[in-house]
Amino acid sequence: MKILVYGINFAPELTGIGKYSAEMAAWLAAAGHEVRVVTAPPYYPKWAVWPGYHAGRYISETWQGVTVFRAPVWVPRKPTGLTRVIHLASFALASIPSLLAQWRWRPDVVWLAEPPLFCAPAAVAFARLVSAKAWLHIQDYEVDAAFDLGLLKGQWVRRMVMGGERWLMRRFDRVSTISERMLQRASDKGVDSSRLVSLPNWVDVSAIRPLTHSSPYRAELGIPDDAIVALYSGNMGGKQGLEVLSEAASHLKAVPGIVFVLCGNGSGRADLMQRCSGLPNVKFIELQPLERLGDLLGLADIHLLPQRADAADLVMPSKLTGMLSSGRAVIATAHAETELGKVVMQCGALVPPDDAKALADRIEWLAGQPELRREMGVKARHYAETCIAKDAVLAKFDRDLRACRAS
Repeated sequence: MKILVYGINFAPELTGIGKYSAEMAAWLAAAGHEVRVVTAPPYYPKWAVWPGYHAGRYISETWQGVTVFRAPVWVPRKPTGLTRVIHLASFALASIPSLLAQWRWRPDVVWLAEPPLFCAPAAVAFARLVSAKAWLHIQDYEVDAAFDLGLLKGQWVRRMVMGGERWLMRRFDRVSTISERMLQRASDKGVDSSRLVSLPNWVDVSAIRPLTHSSPYRAELGIPDDAIVALYSGNMGGKQGLEVLSEAASHLKAVPGIVFVLCGNGSGRADLMQRCSGLPNVKFIELQPLERLGDLLGLADIHLLPQRADAADLVMPSKLTGMLSSGRAVIATAHAETELGKVVMQCGALVPPDDAKALADRIEWLAGQPELRREMGVKARHYAETCIAKDAVLAKFDRDLRACRAS
């Protein structure tokens, strides 16, 4: 089967949809499918095009049996609501020639990853022109999140944009997303239930395993063996509510033996570093190489997963999969009725979103409960192995792709 993967982010070194798109494409190619990708040059999370790529050129490359076509994109130095819109629109327009270049190849399925929804019109139109099936995969409900987080404003703007989103979503032959709540939201937006498919974020449980020894990061960062490490690792953007981490660290600055390690890059990193300035119990490190991810996640005694209340049901954080696979306890800022809350309750602890004091109290309490942390870690690993293992998730996706083509 010929599968065209379409989306702005595609690189195995990334987090989120960029990583999952790359892993999915490589897996499908290894399974015998012909896979091509139309994407942008990698620029995330620092909002700067990576060395070896160019923002203004069309290039192609081959990676793990996948042919990748990279189209130009405008990357703002300081992303805001408006510049993000322009950024996404620039790729949507510049990628059309790369999309049309697949005319003779004639894919069976055009698979689009959202964000960005800007590419949906071209994806649907091209799929119809070549008699292919159109598949929309929603990693984030970017339109809902943009309004709920205040990036876009205005009731008439919201009605217009939401109406356009609903119309576009109903044009796809399949719509998949990563959680049951998000599938329900797609249904609420008018997508027929027969077209909905569950495609959760997965994890390579063979690559990320519970460490049987001390993580080498402890020695590298000068963290004592008996210290409790509270780790946040991932994108430092606007949807995570990262300010709660600095406030929790401030509450615990006089408590000996608890160290916060904050790893990652993104538009919110500078602000978070400023908020943590002068706190002796906080260490920052850059985004680490993919091959060291297991050691990094194994550094944690407690994983921290902050999430803003107004985004809790709009996203299922992709970083959670690695946390679970690493076999460590997790504390998330989420309500129990959210899907994130339901997962974390099985293998960790919850505190109310945006409540830094509650987060600090729970970290301090769990730091003194080594046996409970061990039990939580065992349950986390079990969930990863039984519910979100990469090969099982992608094998089901392969079957869903074949069913879509045959429908």
